[in-house]
Amino acid sequence: MGGQIAEEQAALRRVAVLVARAAPPEKVLAVITEEAGRLLSVGHAVLSRYNPDGTMSVVAAWSSADAVIPVETRMSLGGRNVHMLVFQAGQEARSRDSASVPGDVARLTRELDLGEAVGATVSTEGRLWGVMIVAPIRERPLPADTETRLAAFTELAATAIANAQAREELRGFAEEQAALRRVATLVARGASPDEVFAAVAAEAGQVLRAEHGNIGRYDPGGVVGMVAAWSNTGTVLIPVGTRRALGGRNACTLVFETGEPGRIDDCAEYSGELGEANRAWGVRSSVAVPVSVEGRLWGVMVVQSLKGPLPAGTEARLAGFTELAAAAIANAQAREELRGFAEEQAALGRVATLVAQGSPAHEVFTAVAEEAGQLLKVDCTVLSRYEPDGMVTVVGGWIAADPGRPLDVGLRLNPEGRNIHALVFETGQSARIDDYDAASGGFGDLARGWKFRASVGVPIWVEDRLWGVISAVSRSEPLPADTEARLAGFTELAAAALANSDAQAALTASRARIVAATDQTRRRVERDLHDGAQQRLVSLALNLRAAKATLPPGAEGLAPRLEAAAGAATGVQEKLREISHGLHPAVLTEGGLRPALRALARRSAVPVTVDVHLARRLAEPVEVAAYYAVSEALTNTVRHADASTVQVEVAADESVLRVLVRDDGRGGADFGSGSGLTGLKDRVEAFGGRISLRSPPGVGTTLEIALPLYDPAEAVRLEPANSGS
Repeated sequence: MGGQIAEEQAALRRVAVLVARAAPPEKVLAVITEEAGRLLSVGHAVLSRYNPDGTMSVVAAWSSADAVIPVETRMSLGGRNVHMLVFQAGQEARSRDSASVPGDVARLTRELDLGEAVGATVSTEGRLWGVMIVAPIRERPLPADTETRLAAFTELAATAIANAQAREELRGFAEEQAALRRVATLVARGASPDEVFAAVAAEAGQVLRAEHGNIGRYDPGGVVGMVAAWSNTGTVLIPVGTRRALGGRNACTLVFETGEPGRIDDCAEYSGELGEANRAWGVRSSVAVPVSVEGRLWGVMVVQSLKGPLPAGTEARLAGFTELAAAAIANAQAREELRGFAEEQAALGRVATLVAQGSPAHEVFTAVAEEAGQLLKVDCTVLSRYEPDGMVTVVGGWIAADPGRPLDVGLRLNPEGRNIHALVFETGQSARIDDYDAASGGFGDLARGWKFRASVGVPIWVEDRLWGVISAVSRSEPLPADTEARLAGFTELAAAALANSDAQAALTASRARIVAATDQTRRRVERDLHDGAQQRLVSLALNLRAAKATLPPGAEGLAPRLEAAAGAATGVQEKLREISHGLHPAVLTEGGLRPALRALARRSAVPVTVDVHLARRLAEPVEVAAYYAVSEALTNTVRHADASTVQVEVAADESVLRVLVRDDGRGGADFGSGSGLTGLKDRVEAFGGRISLRSPPGVGTTLEIALPLYDPAEAVRLEPANSGS
């Protein structure tokens, strides 16, 4: 008896040393099983683990004979055998005969020619983990104290298993924290969502010992689209970009319907499009956790196993990864919103600059349409004006990709039927159409012809009057919910441009009328001087000379005085002629710009070269404006430039007359230095023209003037005169 106890203690000490040294669990369990078998002088010793799916797995086995139960053998529980007895009772059990008992364990017992068997429980943390079984060679009974002696070894096995689990949990925790840190670093660095999704799926799948990991986004229409996919098998189940319909019984649908984590551990339960795919791939277990962004269900993360049920804590561990995925999405959305805000402000700023510069309305319309279209990432934008006659005219637009024909600017249609133009016209409010298949009216037919799918329209109001509408168009899908609000910023700028344009047009017309009235007054004064005062002075001189010729005898002393008076009258008449020519030279009226400018050059105190390239006469208002602009420029040169020469160049195209006056004087001129240049600038701009000045000190002065060949007051082209210039 003493020798048996000593052997038993020695065996237990050997095992305890291995446990204390934290030897690998499989080695410790193998040694425990062998020591138990040798010490108890049995034929076989087996250590088995009970699995959650109702099976048992052999984790260690020893035999004094040649036949050994293979490690990792997996058998279903059932029948009346020692494995089942211990599992049901949760305590030691003895089975005396398995010859006629059904079940995988009994079958294996018969194959190994085993008879009686004793099993002792292996429990960890108060839970039945498995069983250690010893069995003699047939016909040899086991002693009555076998259960008690075997229990000492199962306690050591339980300690080894608990230590191994603790180490595994610690290692798993460290791996999980390292994985989470790696993903968190990506998030903190502002990596793209796609990059973060791929990392989350791979890290979670590896840490949780799963074969597959996926992240899906719930999209409108009851579908889930895969945004990340990982597999340790080399082949992913559902590739990135794949869209599957929700429905049936599967993990993605469970999360979508409940907003809570979901699990399926029986492949027979799978149904629906996703479930059928899982069953086809042999997925045994799926665990899914919701991905929520700002309190809204955004998508789902799934890990799957092909071998068996995933551990009970998988949902909680997976949640840490979904939080990082949600953070990446929120960060990306925040960055996108910030970038979008910056882009929107930049676009509005560019249009606002055009408005502030008083650019023509058509230029602002083009800019508004293009900036809005590019910012909103739509396929087309259209600006239209509601006309007083009840029609709608397309006045501008932008197309992202040329569909084969240009936008029909100038198109006029009735705002009737069901389309954006009609809806905005009827309500005065923003409107949207998400499916043009049901649209009607002229614009509805046109939209279908352009293959439009959806559009949003926002009214343009000018001084409390519905002026028109700007619409954004998509050919593929409905536009985002915030399209109306973002488009409204551009309509405000368009309205401001229209108001500025109206005010500018009114101002230009008013200034042009003033200039025209001034020119008419000059001509009237010139006619009055020519037809009135000058004619009377000529008559007076003639009369005085006639009186001189008819002086009576003895009055010869009056002759010099009469001649002096006649000469004075002639001098005054010549002076008035010069004044009247300055008011409106007859040579301009009679011959046009070329002879009029040459006359100015001849009278100039500074040498002037004149180069005029005109194929024919221009309209009188244009010629008058150009003549007085050059006259004023030459006067300023003579008075202030100290120049030795002046060049005057004149040319015209179909729409603009260009005048250049250049001298080699002292330079340093600017529009604010005196009334001469200021008056010249006012005259040019009043006519709707543009003037620029370059006058570096010591280099000379260059004036460039562009005059439109149309009436600024009436906005119609001024037809040139028929006579040559």
